[in-house]
Amino acid sequence: MEAIVYEEFGGPEVLRHESGVEVPEPGAGEVRVKVAAVGVNPVDWKRRNGWVEEFYPTTFPAVPGLEFAGTVDALGEGVTELAVGDEVFGWTKTGSYAEYAIAGVVAAKPAGLSWERAASIPVAGETAQRVLDLLGVRAGETLLLHGAAGAVGAVAAQLAVAAGVTVIGTASERNHAFLRELGVTPVTYGEGLGDRVRAAAPQGVDAVFDAAGRDTLPVSIELLGGDTSRVVTIAAPDAADHGVVFSGVTVEPAAARRGLEEHARLAVEGRLRLDIAETLPLKEAARAQELSEAGHVRGKLVLLP
Repeated sequence: MEAIVYEEFGGPEVLRHESGVEVPEPGAGEVRVKVAAVGVNPVDWKRRNGWVEEFYPTTFPAVPGLEFAGTVDALGEGVTELAVGDEVFGWTKTGSYAEYAIAGVVAAKPAGLSWERAASIPVAGETAQRVLDLLGVRAGETLLLHGAAGAVGAVAAQLAVAAGVTVIGTASERNHAFLRELGVTPVTYGEGLGDRVRAAAPQGVDAVFDAAGRDTLPVSIELLGGDTSRVVTIAAPDAADHGVVFSGVTVEPAAARRGLEEHARLAVEGRLRLDIAETLPLKEAARAQELSEAGHVRGKLVLLP
């Protein structure tokens, strides 16, 4: 099968497009899927660089990718809840940058949801919900959301707004109109951010969700009066230096499946917007990761095997 493989940590150049990779076989209780679309996430290039081994130990050769949408292709012994031909989306065990993968947690893909948008849900949905739960944001509170126009940020913004939370979102000016459409008050990041947030939220900020990780923690802590208890980052590698919680992807099967089903339902109903920034062929995975790593991507990058 075709797949993207890397055998050492490094830049995008370590990613190789190979056509003779062995097709994985499902073990007992597992299913194999034919991948139709792959979601690209910042964690993919962080793993490629060897920066998140604490959360994701790597065994070489490795196939990148956590999330997918596709069709059940083969069943392992004892699998009864799925059938060959079922359209599903979710997480993989063997890496999703490939024609075939062994599925992890999956849910049925609704007929009204495209492959590309289904593949955009797992990581962004799980991460957004997990961090909002960790922060405990409630109706009537104000959330400062860094990186609000990215895939995770946009999902988090919509879930928070729907829950009655006022969201102040940092983003480049070209994404401000998009954030307003989501019900977010946009502010430009960079020098003077603290003053801009105070002007946008004179009532103050109750919690901070950092999905950007670019020098966002000091000003966030300052805006909370030095309190770090309601700051969570998914992107700042120096979180511990500031006494801030760094939250990595944690896929608890039952909760993850419920999240997949709920977020897919919201998407089909038009209550969860999932913008696709760009689709690229699988062989251009290195380019996709370069775009992700450069930042400023609005929406989701998707690979098509």
